[in-house]
Amino acid sequence: MGRDEHNNSNGRNRLAQTPKNQIKDGIDVEFSEEFADHDDKEAQARSRAADRRVKRS
Repeated sequence: MGRDEHNNSNGRNRLAQTPKNQIKDGIDVEFSEEFADHDDKEAQARSRAADRRVKRS
């Protein structure tokens, strides 16, 4: 086998693709503060902190 013979795809698509059942439709889900538990509030706080770090740069 030569150096570049392993690069032939032979008609197959070798790019990684997301399965159709995992593709999101882009619709946001409404979040209710009254149903939030401790983990949800901690995740929101981490998200806000990450947003502040990104905007500061």
